[in-house]
Amino acid sequence: MEHIDIKGIIFDYGGTIDTHGIHWSEVIWDGYQSAGIKVTKDVFREAYVYAERELARVRHIMPKDNFLVLLQKKMMIEFGYLASKNIIDLDFVDMFAQQVARYCYMRARKSVDEARPVLEALSKRFPMVLVTNFYGNVDSVLTDFSLKRYFISVIESAVVGIRKPDPRIFQLGVDALHLQPADVLVVGDSYRKDIVPAESIGCHVLWLKGKGWTAEEDAQMHPCIIQNLNEVTDLAL
Repeated sequence: MEHIDIKGIIFDYGGTIDTHGIHWSEVIWDGYQSAGIKVTKDVFREAYVYAERELARVRHIMPKDNFLVLLQKKMMIEFGYLASKNIIDLDFVDMFAQQVARYCYMRARKSVDEARPVLEALSKRFPMVLVTNFYGNVDSVLTDFSLKRYFISVIESAVVGIRKPDPRIFQLGVDALHLQPADVLVVGDSYRKDIVPAESIGCHVLWLKGKGWTAEEDAQMHPCIIQNLNEVTDLAL
């Protein structure tokens, strides 16, 4: 890929900055394996989807919850679901939830620390905005991980009432930069939720492609795929 001539950058958060482009379900699945939890991946995915829908339906996550607290709540829902199906013993729900939450939190912290030099370098050259589908607590997450200083604005779905893949949420990010879409680079890990909508409004894109949720997305190709966030600095600076 050639150098990208831009004046500002929009970053996705979850899956981009905190997992190296790997879908969060895969990180949590690794956590299950680390804790020795004996369930099939299909059963795990059922629990994962159940928890995501529950979190969308009921406000479990509070604005002051950092990422560890978020994960603890999410894992309690997942393991509560598995216990309700008699797949795991109810007595182990809390223990498993704490173990997997801690594993995932440390994975996220390691990924964030590895992304930090990239964010540091880019933020010195470009104004940057975060555009994310999140639960209303992303400010607390960014504070916990010391990331807020890199972004002039944060556009969070739960706050603005627009969720990816609706391209309007990316337009809000462009507006926050006070730029035209053609002058903005969007970096994200999801082809459907980041790349397609960002391109639809005229932004440049870089797709940090890791293991996705579906085989269809894993098979999807695009001319602007990167494997590491360091490539953003190579192409933009």
